[in-house]
Amino acid sequence: MAFDSLSDKLAGVFKKLRGKGKLSESDVKEAMREVRLALLEADVNYKVAKDFTNSVTEKCIGENVMESLTAAQMVVKIVKEELTALMGSEQARLKTASRIPTIIMMCGLQGSGKTTHCAKLAKFLKAKGHRPLLVAGDIYRPAAIEQLKVVGGQVGVPVFEKGTQKPEKTIVEAVSYARDYGYDFIILDTAGRLHVDTELMDELIRITKAVEIDNIMLVVDSMVGQDAVNIAKAFNDILAVDGIILTKLDGDTRGGAALSVKAVTGKPIMFVGVGEKLDALEEFHPDRMATRILGMGDVISLIEKVENELDEKKAEEAAKKLKENKFDMNDLLDQFQQIKKMGSLKSILSMLPGMDRKLRDVDIDDRQMDRIEAIIKSMTKKERSNPDILNASRRRRIAAGCGQTVEDVNRLIKQYEQMKKMFKQFGKGGKHKKLRGMGMGGFNPSDFGL
Repeated sequence: MAFDSLSDKLAGVFKKLRGKGKLSESDVKEAMREVRLALLEADVNYKVAKDFTNSVTEKCIGENVMESLTAAQMVVKIVKEELTALMGSEQARLKTASRIPTIIMMCGLQGSGKTTHCAKLAKFLKAKGHRPLLVAGDIYRPAAIEQLKVVGGQVGVPVFEKGTQKPEKTIVEAVSYARDYGYDFIILDTAGRLHVDTELMDELIRITKAVEIDNIMLVVDSMVGQDAVNIAKAFNDILAVDGIILTKLDGDTRGGAALSVKAVTGKPIMFVGVGEKLDALEEFHPDRMATRILGMGDVISLIEKVENELDEKKAEEAAKKLKENKFDMNDLLDQFQQIKKMGSLKSILSMLPGMDRKLRDVDIDDRQMDRIEAIIKSMTKKERSNPDILNASRRRRIAAGCGQTVEDVNRLIKQYEQMKKMFKQFGKGGKHKKLRGMGMGGFNPSDFGL
């Protein structure tokens, strides 16, 4: 994951500071020297890293941090505040037009994931209650229009296209079409380029003259490191972009682009791509990213994920069934399916404070959840509703039906029975009200070895 190495190095620096008690000026300067090296190793722009550590040092010395009994904690607090400011302080949002449609033009180099992120953004807006329309403006890359149609179909958003017609003419017609049919957002996919070449940049400028673009979004691959910042600056100098979508932030990237791009270009990161799936797009929150870099987790994002993805009514029903000891395999299957909507278990757990480093070398196999689903789906309706009838013969049939072993089936049933027994004891003790507060009807994936 991005920032793993940086997080580890910063944790080491702060551990040294905590071991010193009161700090001297030389302690702070030595710590900031190590922080600067850690930032440079994370591929942060040299000037950005230097200015950052100078600012932290100045604040630590100027605020009499060294005199405090909790000096190390105060240094961490200042570093967190400066990291947040470095990435933009406040969350940047899309601008909306006074009259529909709001037009978003997506641009970037070839291979940055621009077309895919057009669909991701469309899905994001659709989930917010909007009616987006994808517009095909890449008339050069073979099958670019077809690719947009495919990903558009996967997220249930229509694609407006006019073949190899000039993009500036297509967007004018798309705006008229959107107004006629009530689409409130247009997402224009433009031609990717191998470098910032004059001919294709001129095409983007012609598009901005043909219609009023509300948001020029630059899609940048974070895997290219410091080059991502240089690319962003080059595009911004010509187009004056409004925001940046940083892709592949879940991959093996050092994360320097996320820390440098705002300082170098003055333009905020609005979204980050955190996976290959079309729902793997997140709004960028500078303060939350700072806490994650410092190993403090991201509980707010986790809560939002639970609220957005989990069905509250079903969670209440599951809690009630657990309380009344009526929780069956159908309910268990439903709980697994709801959790899968939130993403990988490792990504969910890493949002908890202190868990990111603990889980880094732990292999959490999300396929285990698929195997459990397969076992439950191999049961008949009667067996799911009444697991007590699952004798040896039925268990062998279920194992054969889902391609698992009888031991796997036995293990699931045993874990299910243990979970029911545990919550039955909670109910007797009058603690069942706590189950609803857990957000998943009291269901805990760790009960099933996940």
